[in-house]
Amino acid sequence: MQSASPASSTPPAVAFVGIGQIKRLGDPLDIPAPSGGCSTEGGEGKASCGSSGGPEDMPPEIWEKVKNHPCYSEEAHHHYARMHVAVAPACNIQCNYCNRKYDCSNESRPGVVSQKLTPEQAVKKVVTVASEIPQMTVLGIAGPGDSLANPKKTFDTFRMLQEQAPDIKLCLSTNGLALPDLVDEICRYNIDHVTITINMVDPEVGAKIYPWIFWDHRRITGIEAARILHERQMLGLEMLTARGVLTKINSVLIPGVNDQHLIEVNREVKKRGAFLHNIMPLISEAEHGTVFGLTGQRGPTAQELKAVQDACAGGANLMRHCRQCRADAVGLLGEDRSEEFTQDKIDQMEVVYDLDRRRSYQEQVEIERQAQHQAKQMALQMALAGASALPVDDLKLLVAVATQGGGRVNEHFGHVTEFQIYEVSAQQTLFVGHRRVDLYCQGGYGDDEQLPSVVRAINDCHAVLVSKIGACPRDELSAAGIEPVDAYAGEFIEKAVLGWFNDYRSRVASGALVHQHRGDAQIRQGAFTGAQQAA
Repeated sequence: MQSASPASSTPPAVAFVGIGQIKRLGDPLDIPAPSGGCSTEGGEGKASCGSSGGPEDMPPEIWEKVKNHPCYSEEAHHHYARMHVAVAPACNIQCNYCNRKYDCSNESRPGVVSQKLTPEQAVKKVVTVASEIPQMTVLGIAGPGDSLANPKKTFDTFRMLQEQAPDIKLCLSTNGLALPDLVDEICRYNIDHVTITINMVDPEVGAKIYPWIFWDHRRITGIEAARILHERQMLGLEMLTARGVLTKINSVLIPGVNDQHLIEVNREVKKRGAFLHNIMPLISEAEHGTVFGLTGQRGPTAQELKAVQDACAGGANLMRHCRQCRADAVGLLGEDRSEEFTQDKIDQMEVVYDLDRRRSYQEQVEIERQAQHQAKQMALQMALAGASALPVDDLKLLVAVATQGGGRVNEHFGHVTEFQIYEVSAQQTLFVGHRRVDLYCQGGYGDDEQLPSVVRAINDCHAVLVSKIGACPRDELSAAGIEPVDAYAGEFIEKAVLGWFNDYRSRVASGALVHQHRGDAQIRQGAFTGAQQAA
């Protein structure tokens, strides 16, 4: 048995109380689903409790935890914002895909921040942001190192924030090495959501990802390091499940290293009660300075990522709307408003935390959200009603959507820095990911040199839905076999996607259009272009 993490003076646990059971460390667990009601049924994307689930899919106490959490609910991510505070700079492991950077405003990926904060600065920033962005419902500590390798700073931040802003949900992200020793602290501060990065359940695979860990006051390398990390991750996950804490598992897909292995990871974390599994693409551009980036390890293509995610259907519920956020991100997923809340600006603000105003605003958000949900259900009913009349009811296509948020098709093609990708059939619309692209419109004019990179990013899609699009990009997209569509401007996304899909099926059935399969697409991760930064 290993001794306690150097990050904590708490002695290591030898046994813990599960739900109606006592187990020694390492013994197999028969763990019921969190709070007694979450399971996975219904095939791809249909989760009875998870990212795409609604209030009818889970117990009320679970729904209360996830309904306005943009990471735990795919539907909520259109309407609610989150923020991260960078109070945890130290880390107790090294990952070959990670390089922690400071003052790096032109990168968007985990481990990057513009400024480290003290707990006091962090709490003031959260209260300020929550006052200015009333739909901000979640505060997470995700680094830039590991939240539990910096336990005092992490829990001091949570303690003070709980006193000043009790309505904000608290989250943390961790690699799991120190997790078992700090589960009691996590529960003490009512932290209902914990993300654990788990990239392997086989230490031989782990040795290719983690050069070393710092454990028991020493640096450990190789398979031994991966074995210790794996055991601690599994134990921490089991303990959190036993305490009713919702857990999200992040896994980085590294082609040729753990791509097929992640299917086994999915099975193992489901056994231990994980609420969601988020399989993310490796960010491997050399300019980020990671080991994988400098040694030429490539990231996955869009279809490679989707294939692994689809292969995990029926296991732990999948999250597909992750943006691999910076450790100081602010705003809706897919946007970053951190420049509006720099420390010098916050120092000059007088903030009054108006809880009633926040609640009132969020009630209006819920009205809009319900309208989106109803529009989706009505569109699905229409699609199903028309399916039997057409001989092409087995079609399943990808569609790119330009949106500013709110769950609507409401962005001009030239202003897009990210497309949301939906898989649509007669049975469902399923959010399957997002694609960052180079900004096409710069200074009011389209940059035709950027168009090929945009096409490559959505090359597996049959259509792109936008609020408006110019003649040149319209022609280039059409020539590439991607249909540009602005007929659904302002509509809710699911309704618009299904509306286009029904029209497409009709054209195929009538012979006006010949259906063709699309190719693969290029995932662009991690860095904003200079044009995006200026915008």
